[in-house]
Amino acid sequence: MAPFLARWASLLAKPFGFWLPALALAGCHDAARPAADERRVFRYNQPEALSSLDPAFARNQANSWAVSQLFNGLMELDSTLLPVPALARRYTISPDGRTYTFVLRQGVLFHENEAVFMPSGVDTKALIDQELKDHPERSRAEVEKYGTEAYPVATRQVVAQDFVYSFKRILDPATASSGGWIFRGKVLEKPDGSISDTAFVAANDSTLRIHLKEPFIPFLGILTMPYAYVVPHEAVEKYGKDFREHPVGTGPFRFKLWDEGNVLLYERNPDYWRSDKKGHPLPYLDAVAVSFLPDRKTEFLTFMQGKLDFLSGIRAGSRDLIMHPDGTIREDFKGKFTVQKAPYLNTEYLGIQLDSANLIGEQAIQGRALRDKRVRQALNYALNKPEMLTYLLNRVGHAGTSGFVPTALPSFSEKEVPGYTYQPQKARQLLRAAGYGPQRPLKLRLSTVLERKEIGEYLQKQWADVGVQVQIDINQSAAQQDLVDNGRVAFFAKSWLGDYPDAENYLALFYSPNFSPAGPDKTHFKSAAYDKLYDEARRTQDVTKRTRLYQAMDRIVVEESPVISLYYDEVVRLTQNNVRGLTPNPMNQLLLERVRKE
Repeated sequence: MAPFLARWASLLAKPFGFWLPALALAGCHDAARPAADERRVFRYNQPEALSSLDPAFARNQANSWAVSQLFNGLMELDSTLLPVPALARRYTISPDGRTYTFVLRQGVLFHENEAVFMPSGVDTKALIDQELKDHPERSRAEVEKYGTEAYPVATRQVVAQDFVYSFKRILDPATASSGGWIFRGKVLEKPDGSISDTAFVAANDSTLRIHLKEPFIPFLGILTMPYAYVVPHEAVEKYGKDFREHPVGTGPFRFKLWDEGNVLLYERNPDYWRSDKKGHPLPYLDAVAVSFLPDRKTEFLTFMQGKLDFLSGIRAGSRDLIMHPDGTIREDFKGKFTVQKAPYLNTEYLGIQLDSANLIGEQAIQGRALRDKRVRQALNYALNKPEMLTYLLNRVGHAGTSGFVPTALPSFSEKEVPGYTYQPQKARQLLRAAGYGPQRPLKLRLSTVLERKEIGEYLQKQWADVGVQVQIDINQSAAQQDLVDNGRVAFFAKSWLGDYPDAENYLALFYSPNFSPAGPDKTHFKSAAYDKLYDEARRTQDVTKRTRLYQAMDRIVVEESPVISLYYDEVVRLTQNNVRGLTPNPMNQLLLERVRKE
């Protein structure tokens, strides 16, 4: 059996553009396959830091994109954002909404890896000992790495117990996963609040049951998240914390190399379980190559030079080169590449801290002013959000003139949830009613990060027109996050990127048991009426009724204004003209199994 190729050291000494066409991506049992040509290598850049290839730590886009090529879960999202079976062949939900039963696909294999090469129940030591006796020319290290004649392929089939292990793993404090919240408070728990031993049950190798303590309608959507991907216990046990750089999954690509900060390489998984409608095995690509250029201008230039196949999101300078202010493509760039826009599950907003507990000094003074609902509403009415989108964002996005739930979700409705339009005179009236005016101007500080500075300065001018003096405070991202999470700033800029495609995920930001820092309620908004609606919506299985409840909650958010919805984002993707099968979606997932290059 041919060993994995080890040609990377010399290639990595070359510039990115040099070694890419030269990748030789033969694996264990497909060593005769020729090296991939560039038309079968997909190249993208990851400007944000990639911290782990372990799905237990897929807390940001960089990690999620990387692990989504390597792993699968029980469920996945279809093109309409509905959860559909993936590694599950089918599922049923009990009439009371508390028991989910999944029947797994047969024959799904983990990637070849030295840690995973014996089926469960096999006496591994005896097989290795016999192999060494029959073949004294082989070393124990070689047999352990590449298997025996009886089991020559370093893999095994996925069984239900693998999901039990994977789910319990992200809940284990020793793992320190950021994803335990997807199950906590939802699945069965012991009296002390820990997860019950019967929350996840493997009835047999192909049947998995998950027991919830009460109905939770978005649960299938949660199971589509990277946190819920399946991992083999053998690999995790062998590599420990280093599983982050030795990932083993079931996905369309398998791990080849990660030189942190320089390059990440995946190769095609020849054992992938999925085929296209014509029966052709997926993926079409031979490899994925990821670079790590941190500078957005350099990234854009590299794409324009044809050295990247794909670009997600374009910053202000590049956006102005490509688009007119109205969002249409400039003539000089038409036909040079493909531009795709789609609604994005991301709401950009300003938050107002309604809890004075951790506000001190000047922040406490501002907090008192902002706890007056009339002030919060005035700040909303003072903003011309459509104009902001045109002047600053080339109309990438939809003005935040409804509630907090973004346009991509079914409950979004400007008719059912009317928000704030630009009415500066009404803003002045509300401020006067609250006791502010020329003799007593309202003074605030808006805490934000550098990338939102331009928007902050635009808002600053709009508020000045109605007599509100706002100073912009720029923080590093980590510092901003800490200030907001711990309630130490009264007025802040933030965004909420949906974890799963259900309005509940957005409305959870105003459910009082979810106070930060433990939960997502950054503003510490509290309303008994809101909480009652939220609890009812989580249990309601009727889709139409649940939508009405979501809209009722969103109307409360508009009325009380703990946040100012600035805009509902759109995802803009640029691809080279020879790329096929890469379509945008509101979750901005990067799904490459059906992508091809011509």
